[in-house]
Amino acid sequence: MGAMRKLQPDQGDRLLVIACGMIAREILAVKEQLRLDHLDLTCLPAEFHFYPDRIAPAMDKAIEKAKADGYRNIFVGYADCGTGGLLDRVCEKHGVERMAGPHCFAFYQGMDAYATVADDDMMSFYMTDFLCRQFDAFFMKPLGLDRHPELIKDYFGNYEKLVYIAQTDDPELDKVAEKAAKMLGLAYERRSTGYGDLTKELASAAGHG
Repeated sequence: MGAMRKLQPDQGDRLLVIACGMIAREILAVKEQLRLDHLDLTCLPAEFHFYPDRIAPAMDKAIEKAKADGYRNIFVGYADCGTGGLLDRVCEKHGVERMAGPHCFAFYQGMDAYATVADDDMMSFYMTDFLCRQFDAFFMKPLGLDRHPELIKDYFGNYEKLVYIAQTDDPELDKVAEKAAKMLGLAYERRSTGYGDLTKELASAAGHG
C-alpha cells in the first residue's frame, strides 16, 4: 500500500497573513519563533513600497481571493504605508485588521518607542534588514545612483541621518548600512529593534495574544 496522505486542517481555521514582501522573512521568523503552525503567508510585491497607490487595490483583490479560497481568518501585514487611509477602507470593507501604525519603520521600533522619536526622526532616512539586503536593487539601480552619483544630493539632500532599524544582528548588514550612510553623506545611527510590535500583533491575530 502507498503512504497515507496526511490530512490538512480545515483551511477556514487557518490564519492567512497577506503582507508586504518587504517583511516576509520577518513574518516567517516570528511564525517559527511562536510556533504558529496554522499561519499561512502570501505577499504583495515588495516594490509597492515605491508605489503606495497600488497597495489598497491589490489588497482588495487578494482578500477577495483568500475568502474565495476558504480563509475566514485574514490579517493584513501592512501598516498604512503611505496609502492615506485607503488601506483602512479596504480592511473595513472586508472586516479584517491590519498592523497598527504609519509604516513598518514604526512598528519595528514599537509604536510607543516610535512616538518618542518621531519628531526627531523627521529628517532621517530609515533602513531595515530587507533594505540593507536589497540596497542596490531598491535604491542604487532604480534611482540611477550607480551611474550618476551626482544625483545623491537631489534625492537625499534633505535628510540629516540614516537610521538602521536592525531586526537581526548581522555584521554584513551593518556594513551595508554604514557604507550607505557614508555614500549618502548622512550621519549614521543603528537601533537594534528586533521584530518590535510585529511579534505581538501576529500573536494576537493568531489567537496567542
